[in-house]
Amino acid sequence: MTLSTPLLAAASLLAGLMGPAVLGAAPGPQQAATPAPAGKRTEIVEHVAARTGAEQRRVLDYWTPQRMAAALPISLLDAVTGERGLLKNLTGRPGVPKRQAAARPEMNTIGSRWVTGGLVTKTTGRVFMTVAGADFVCSASTIRSANKDVVVTAGHCVKDGTGEWAANWTFVPGYEVGGEQPYGQYAARRMFVAGPWSRSGDDNYDVGMVALATSGGKHVADVVGTQEIAFNSARGGQVFGFGYPADPPYDGDHLVYCAGRLKDDPHSQTRDQGLGCDMTAGSSGGPWMTTFDAATGKGTITSLSSFKYSDDQRTMYGPYFGDATKALFSTAERA
Repeated sequence: MTLSTPLLAAASLLAGLMGPAVLGAAPGPQQAATPAPAGKRTEIVEHVAARTGAEQRRVLDYWTPQRMAAALPISLLDAVTGERGLLKNLTGRPGVPKRQAAARPEMNTIGSRWVTGGLVTKTTGRVFMTVAGADFVCSASTIRSANKDVVVTAGHCVKDGTGEWAANWTFVPGYEVGGEQPYGQYAARRMFVAGPWSRSGDDNYDVGMVALATSGGKHVADVVGTQEIAFNSARGGQVFGFGYPADPPYDGDHLVYCAGRLKDDPHSQTRDQGLGCDMTAGSSGGPWMTTFDAATGKGTITSLSSFKYSDDQRTMYGPYFGDATKALFSTAERA
């Protein structure tokens, strides 16, 4: 990820993913460059996750309700992986209930619980993965794709920049309080990031696409539906951002949203756009939608939650979905 002075250092907002590692097995092939679709020069980097039915079942069986509840926020990662071995003393942390939104969504909010219902409550979900022997969470959304299997999330929720890929990667759409999984859970079979993210952790390319395995023989799109996705859209404008923040004052059990108008990165370090939003770790990868219809919960995803600057915890930044993201999606939907 791009960094400047310490005061402006960007901090990823997943509840725990900064150095993925395979748990309980030797890592498989780490990455392979895949040519982008015809006419595009963007390099796509791929990782094969759970390729067989047996591997997919192992991943799904790993995620017991207890493990999901105990998934850790990013702020504890150094303690978990450090020499002091604090992992054995860490458990899921209770959060403080967040203010609840009115039945009619607000057009401007830095963080309210989504209680209006609609498609977004099914297409948005939590991501669970294993990192360096500990378990962590992110957010993601289904998108309309040819193979009916693709979800979009942050690149750092899939691969740690120049580091390794996440293991035990699982998507739970429509996650509910207490770990309820009304639409099942889906293991990753193939993961994709853009070359600039894999080579240097460039925040401009902090986007990951994951092709999921079916669950009970059904594609995720057929079970929960999908949101649209668009590329090279006009900058600025109104957006609704969704996710499952897990650090206080949130607890990861509720779908939360922010709404407002986008602004450019004031530090000019990225092409990302900012949204007033106090969502915390765990919201990384959650979808940002334009042309969002609050009555139906349908919209068009044009960005996602990526990072905050350390001197401004009330603004979330998301990457601009340009040609590189378009090439990433085109590759993933053919997987």
